[in-house]
Amino acid sequence: QVRLVESGGGLVQAGGSLRLSCLPSVSLFSINSMGWYRQAPGKQRELAARITIGGTTNYADSVKGRFTISRDNARNTLYLQMNGLKPEDTAVYYCNAMNGDMNYWGKGTLVTVSS
Repeated sequence: QVRLVESGGGLVQAGGSLRLSCLPSVSLFSINSMGWYRQAPGKQRELAARITIGGTTNYADSVKGRFTISRDNARNTLYLQMNGLKPEDTAVYYCNAMNGDMNYWGKGTLVTVSS
């Protein structure tokens, strides 16, 4: 069982920045792939960004060039740096960890971008 705790959400004006953090209950080295998903009101949960244990990243087209996902092994923390935020980025952001068939989720952190 892997527990994930997100932090860093909040209210920000359009054009601003936030950094989300995700602290897993196990070592990052034991998790093959981690990601950030988001769910806006009335919409399905969608992938924002993902990073593998080898450092390979992929991003949703809607966030490319504005969001950066990273793993800090020394702090055992996953980050999502979000710049140039837009009102359409408003959502609950969830940390995700995948190991083979196992899929773990945090409880989410709310990001609200005002226009």
